[in-house]
Amino acid sequence: MKIAQVTPLYEAVPPRLYGGTERVVAHLTDALVDLGHEVTLFASADAQTKARLVATRDQAIRLDPAPLKSDLAAHLAQIAEVRALADSFDVIHFHTDMVQFPFFADRAERTLTTLHGRLDLKDLPAVYKRWPQFPLVSISDDQRRPLPFANWAGTVHHGMNADLYHFSPKSDGYLAFLGRISPEKRPDRAIMLAKRLSRKLKIAAKVDPADRSYFEDKIAPMILGDPLIEFIGEIGDHQKSAFLGGADALLFPIDWPEPFGLVMIEAMACGTPVVAYACGSVPEVIDPGVTGFIVRDDDEAADAILRVDGLDRKRVRLRFEERFSSEAMARRYVALYERLCGGHAVYPSLVELAQSA
Repeated sequence: MKIAQVTPLYEAVPPRLYGGTERVVAHLTDALVDLGHEVTLFASADAQTKARLVATRDQAIRLDPAPLKSDLAAHLAQIAEVRALADSFDVIHFHTDMVQFPFFADRAERTLTTLHGRLDLKDLPAVYKRWPQFPLVSISDDQRRPLPFANWAGTVHHGMNADLYHFSPKSDGYLAFLGRISPEKRPDRAIMLAKRLSRKLKIAAKVDPADRSYFEDKIAPMILGDPLIEFIGEIGDHQKSAFLGGADALLFPIDWPEPFGLVMIEAMACGTPVVAYACGSVPEVIDPGVTGFIVRDDDEAADAILRVDGLDRKRVRLRFEERFSSEAMARRYVALYERLCGGHAVYPSLVELAQSA
């Protein structure tokens, strides 16, 4: 098949540091090429990909040192480029939320749009009611709850290239928090749990400008001068295997409807179990007693941390390979692409795709 992948321009593909959507698109694109498809990636010029690259910006927006930038202008120019080449593809797969809707309304049936963010925002229902013809993909079944009426084509859980993550049969005796410092990610919970159990905690996290005051007012005082807590800062892919693989467990103490939670499967790829709070996608990602534990409160989390040593790290890695490899993700998307090209009007759920595989 001739497939276009259209990624946001905020981060490189894959990102140099923190970044979820662009990382998933990078792994999906390469996996599709490995499966024999002809793939074109629309992204910034600093992308690293096995596909044909159409560069629509000289570099990704976030690390561009230019002081004045327009996110909207960059993405409109990108969408115009995709539209100009649209006849070259069997399927155009968008990862850019809804910005493409007005420009592709006349050919929506040959597009697929994966929604990567939270959907409980005030203005979203009107958009998906205004353009109901666009087939949508959720990254977890839970993500759909705010928009049950939308034109859902299926649910496809994220996957990652297994070769990029090294299995660690033994840990180095610390707990890990990886991601972004923000109130909904609850790094304060991770710190509290580490102190409660007198366990070392390493925090590798990005601090966005919007969350700077939260970090300085709430998190920094909890870290300052405590020998148990080590704040590393933002890390890149080349550092993740050592960071995650060395941990006894990844703490995922979220307090929001997480659409997926990529860091959970990154930890699993290294053989590291996950202790996660039961929010959003967590029950769809974690296999309790196999890849980690799902908890409802801090007492359950503390107990789970004490039990992670009893989990088999080889089984954690194996379950990642079975459920969350980039090839598994790509094959699920190919099934959706083929249904689009075959003119099917009814799209399958993730469960139906699994039963037919």
